[in-house]
Amino acid sequence: MIAIIKKYKGVIIGVAILLLYLSPLYILQGQAHVRVHDNLDSNVVWYKLLADSGKIFAPNDAPIPNIINGLPRISLPSAFSFMLWLNILFSPLSAYIINMTLMRFIAFFGMMLLLKNHIIRERKSAGMIIGVALCFAILPYWPPGGLTIAGLPIVLYAFLHIRKRMPRIWDWLIIVLVPFYSSFVLSFFFFLLIMGLVWLWDVLKQKDWNWRFFLSIALMTGVYLIVEYRLVMTTLFGLPFVSHREEFNLGHLSFESTLRLIVKNFTLGHTHVLTEHLFVVLPVTILAIIAAFFWRQVPKRLLFVMAIIIIFCIEYAFWYWEGTRWLKNTVSFFNTFNFSRFHFLHPLLWYIAFALALSIFCRRGKGGRALAMVLIGLQVLVLFNVNPELKYRRIDYPSFQEFYSPKLFHEIKAYIGKDPEDYRVASIGIHPAVAQYNGFYTLDAYNNIYPLKYKHQFRQIIAPELAKNKTLETYYDTWGGRCYLFVDKLGKHYMFTKKHNVVLKHLDFNIQAFKDLGGAYIFSAVKIGNAEENHLTLLKIFERQSSPWKIYLYKAT
Repeated sequence: MIAIIKKYKGVIIGVAILLLYLSPLYILQGQAHVRVHDNLDSNVVWYKLLADSGKIFAPNDAPIPNIINGLPRISLPSAFSFMLWLNILFSPLSAYIINMTLMRFIAFFGMMLLLKNHIIRERKSAGMIIGVALCFAILPYWPPGGLTIAGLPIVLYAFLHIRKRMPRIWDWLIIVLVPFYSSFVLSFFFFLLIMGLVWLWDVLKQKDWNWRFFLSIALMTGVYLIVEYRLVMTTLFGLPFVSHREEFNLGHLSFESTLRLIVKNFTLGHTHVLTEHLFVVLPVTILAIIAAFFWRQVPKRLLFVMAIIIIFCIEYAFWYWEGTRWLKNTVSFFNTFNFSRFHFLHPLLWYIAFALALSIFCRRGKGGRALAMVLIGLQVLVLFNVNPELKYRRIDYPSFQEFYSPKLFHEIKAYIGKDPEDYRVASIGIHPAVAQYNGFYTLDAYNNIYPLKYKHQFRQIIAPELAKNKTLETYYDTWGGRCYLFVDKLGKHYMFTKKHNVVLKHLDFNIQAFKDLGGAYIFSAVKIGNAEENHLTLLKIFERQSSPWKIYLYKAT
């Protein structure tokens, strides 16, 4: 036993630190603080509603009545999504904790296997490999992504084994199973495209027709097409409705703004693929390149990885440049599918670069290896500082339980006293996901795809407020993913807790349009000072000590 502990001491320490990172979720449970943006405000509720709907395998046009008077089934995740089945088998909170645990452990062992077997050649770099793998495992991942980012190292590990003609059953299992727990359109479409280019390079440059490697790429692509069968059907036969994405009009950056976006993406990354590389990883990488040349070495592999990172930053930024607008206007597919997402591979690339940079120091002996471990320690501190519990507690975000406040909304439901199916609600100053989570049927929503006709109908409600605020008007008209009750005074802010003393004195809604869609009640997180002018009657104010919200319940008259 002692011999085993001694042999795997580094791995045990890495796992212990990883468990420490995860511990707030297990200790605090519902009082843990987690990401709200593109998480609690959307994906968590999507999985819950679909799990409860009984329409997991329903046709694409089958309505989910809880959202926008019948959100088409195609708008919600695949029936073969592992994330969905977690939510079917467990409560949303338990599913969330299990997901975060699996993501991070697979990221840890996947990166460790990749570096050890394919990237780092020095035998004495085991501690450094474990350290970099730990850093990769505690990145601030986008929770609904599953293995979209966290699974990239283990998949690359499997592909490189197959490419080297050393395949094992585990490599094929990885390739087959990961598609059920990751997103094709966000990262693996681009990853597999690159794998295809690698295979083509081998054919053209090495004259190596590695059919097993080609088969592995085709196999994973095929499994993704099965998992995303609804996407395949709509690509071949079209959607059963005209999507709001047809009005997407993104990409109007000036050349100067595009250059700034390149720098921003290179230094800070993107909200869904945060790498936290600015303070340690980037300086260490630059220093390692300089040191290598000083020691008369040419770090070809490190330079190659950095070149790819820069190319992806450029491609990402220029996708939003006004000069490429003509392409999106000409070909509708380019307007609705985001081809800029090569940068979703950045976390994988940055931490491969980090490992390659540290290996340059490790070759200088014990002192170099000690320096590498110190630098890894600094990066671990950087990443612990953005642990969701610390990050969101610092900025006073609500916890998981506080965000949804089920007891508060149960009181509202009991006060209304009718079956939620029989009326529709919408929210001001609070995400509609809160009402959806608590069983209300909402006219407002956040979704990636829904009927354009509904977007236009809903716009009539908020048209007077949009007319006051050009930013909100552009935001809604050129994107519209958030079909919210936008208010000029509130802007793009949707979490007005009871600590905010905001009063809307000049609200201007088309309440008749609201009623035409079936709207009966408005849940407002702020007081409406001119409610009567908007044909709204305040029924009651709801608040609880355990909830951050003060909900003003208004009835449309």
